[in-house]
Amino acid sequence: QVQLVESGGGLVQAGGSLRLSCAASGRTFSIYNVGWFRQAPGKEREFVAAIRWSGGSTYYADSVKGRFTISRDNAKNTVYLQMNSLKFEDTAVYYCAAEGPLRMVVSLRSVSYDYWGQGTQVTVSS
Repeated sequence: QVQLVESGGGLVQAGGSLRLSCAASGRTFSIYNVGWFRQAPGKEREFVAAIRWSGGSTYYADSVKGRFTISRDNAKNTVYLQMNSLKFEDTAVYYCAAEGPLRMVVSLRSVSYDYWGQGTQVTVSS
């Protein structure tokens, strides 16, 4: 069982930065792939970024590539999403999720993820 708690959301002006954190409970978190997803009002949940349990491979949606960076610190049971050059269209509730354990192929589909956090709101003002 993995429990996830997101933090770091807030209100920021366009062009600004935020760093989201996803803190996990459970000593086996290090063997789970972790993804970030987001959902804007009236829209479906969409993939943002993901990182393999080993930390060696990362994946990004085209809309955030070059602006967002996902990383993990398994010693701290935490995954981060550094978001730079934020745009109005990045406004959404951001969720972290875990799939696994020990899956070598990282899924970009939300249905593949077994554990979810409660979400953190990111609002970018234009």
